Amino acid sequence: MEIFLKNLNQYVPAQGGDSPLSILATGAVNLPFRPICCRVNNKTEDLRFPIYSPKQVEYLSAQTETGRRVYIRALCFMLYKAVSEIFPEGQLRIEHSIFRGYFCRIFAQCGDRSVPVAVSQQQIRSLYSRMKQLADADLEFERHERLTTDILPMLRRQHLFSKVLLFETTSQLYTTYYTLDGLADSYYGALPPSTGYATVFALHQYSDGFILMGPDPQDPDRQLAPERQTKMFKAFTDYMHFNEVIKVRNVGELNMSVRERKVRDLINVAEAMHERQIGHIADEIVARGAKIVLLAGPSSSGKTTTCKRLAVQLMTSLATPKMISLDDYFVDRDKTPLDDTGDYDYESLHALDLDRLNSDLSRLLAGETVNLPTYSFEFGKRIEKEKPLKMEPSDVLIIEGIHGLNPELLSSVGASSIYKVYVSALTTLAIDDHNWISTTDNRLLRRIVRDYRYRHTSALDTIRRWPSVRRGEEKWIFPFQENADATFNSSLIFELGVMKEYAEPVLRQVPHNVEQYETAYRLLKFLEYFDPIPVDQIPPTSLLREFLGGSSFHY
Repeated sequence: MEIFLKNLNQYVPAQGGDSPLSILATGAVNLPFRPICCRVNNKTEDLRFPIYSPKQVEYLSAQTETGRRVYIRALCFMLYKAVSEIFPEGQLRIEHSIFRGYFCRIFAQCGDRSVPVAVSQQQIRSLYSRMKQLADADLEFERHERLTTDILPMLRRQHLFSKVLLFETTSQLYTTYYTLDGLADSYYGALPPSTGYATVFALHQYSDGFILMGPDPQDPDRQLAPERQTKMFKAFTDYMHFNEVIKVRNVGELNMSVRERKVRDLINVAEAMHERQIGHIADEIVARGAKIVLLAGPSSSGKTTTCKRLAVQLMTSLATPKMISLDDYFVDRDKTPLDDTGDYDYESLHALDLDRLNSDLSRLLAGETVNLPTYSFEFGKRIEKEKPLKMEPSDVLIIEGIHGLNPELLSSVGASSIYKVYVSALTTLAIDDHNWISTTDNRLLRRIVRDYRYRHTSALDTIRRWPSVRRGEEKWIFPFQENADATFNSSLIFELGVMKEYAEPVLRQVPHNVEQYETAYRLLKFLEYFDPIPVDQIPPTSLLREFLGGSSFHY
C-alpha cells in the first residue's frame, strides 16, 4: 500500500494500520519541521490515526492555524490535569479568548451552585510548575473511542457535568476522548501524541482568574505576551453574567432549553438584551452631545443592522440620525494601494480619501452645506452627483466602516464631536467547561450563510477568502478596538441552533478534494452539537436576520 504525501508531492510505502507518526518513525519521510497533527484526505487527524487504505496525508506544524489549535488543546488538558491535582475539589472553566490568550477560572461547589474561587499568584505559579513538569515528562495523550453510555459514569466521577449534558443531548453512539496519566477529557478536535509537543506557555493572573497564553506564532519558542483589552474583557464578562442569570452557559443547556420548549423565552430575553444595550449607547451619544458616530467591527459582526437599530434608538431620544458611507470616499481605483500580492488593497486606510472626508465633516460641523461624493464601483472612481447635506442641531451622523476606530481616520475633527462604537460577535456560549466557541468561527458561519444567500458565493469561495479577511482585520481593526467608547456584543446565545439549518447544506457542497474541506468538515462536526431552532421564532428586527433574511430593515 502507498500513501500520497502532500508535503513531498510523492508516494511513500505504508502497511495497513500504520499511522502518520509510525511512518515518520521509519525514516522514510524527512520534513523540515516537527509535525503536531496532519490532514488525512483533507480532514484534520492526530498523528496516530490508523491508515488501512490509500490516503493523501499532509503533515502540519504547530505554526499553521490548524496546528495551533491542536497545541492549545494540549495546553488546556495539561492545565486541567494541574488544576485537578492542586485544586482537587475545583472545577476548571476555560471561558473565552481574550488578551491573545484564554481566560480561565476555577469554581467550587457552594450548595446547589458553583462560585468562582480567587486564585493567588502563588497558586498560579504552582499550576505553571506542574504544567512544565508534564511537558518535560512527555506523557502520552491516549486516544480512546467508546460507547457514549460507557464513558458518562467516568465523566460524572470527574465532575465534568457540562460534558455529560453535552453528550446526553447530542445522542452520539460513540464518543472519542483522551486520557492523560489516568485523567479523562474530551476536546473539539485532535490532540498531539504527547505533552512534549506543548512546551511553550505562560499563565498570568487577571481579575478573579488567569490567562493561559500559548506560543507566539511569529516566534514559536517564545510565549505570547498579553495584550491589553480591558473593554473587550468587560463586554465578555457582562455577557457571561447574563448567561449565568438565564442559566444557559453551554451547548448542553441550550439544547435542553430547546427540548423543554423554553427557547422562545430565551430568544425574547436575548433580543431584549440587545435592544437595551443599543438604547444605552444611544443615550450616551445624546448625553455627550456627539455629532458623529463611528461604528466599526470585523466581518459579519452585524454592523449594518446595529447601525439601523442605533438610528431607531437615537430617534426615540429626539436626535435625527443621518448615514454616511465610507465607501463613497474611496480614492480612484488607479490610486488604490496594493497589497503584498499586488492586488488592490481596499481594506487599507489609505484606500480612502482622508483629506476629502475630514474636510467634508469639518464643514458639516461648522454648519455648511456639503455635496457628498458618490463612488462608482463599476467605473472605479467617484462620480459627482447632487447629494447635498447640511446638519441641523438635532442631527447625528452615523458612519459605518472598518476604520472607524483608527485615530488617523478623522485626525482633523475634534474628538469631542465623535463617539466610537465597536461591534463584534463575542461568543460567550461554551461547548463545555473546557471547550469554548470561537468568535471567529461564529462570524465565519454568518458570512458563509449570508454570502451564499445574497451574494451567490459558495462556501468554498468564502472559506478560501477568509484568511485574507482575517489578515485585514488583524491589521486595520483589532489594534484599535480599545479606542471605542462603547462595545456592542452582537452575538446571540441561540444563533448557532438557528444557523445550523442554513449552514449545513451549504458546507456539504464544499468538495472533498480541496484544502478548504478541512474547515467545512470541522464546522459541520461542530454544528452537530446543536439541536435545531426554527427560524420562524426569530423576530424580524433581530440582528440575525441580516444573515438569514426576513428582516424588517431594508439593506
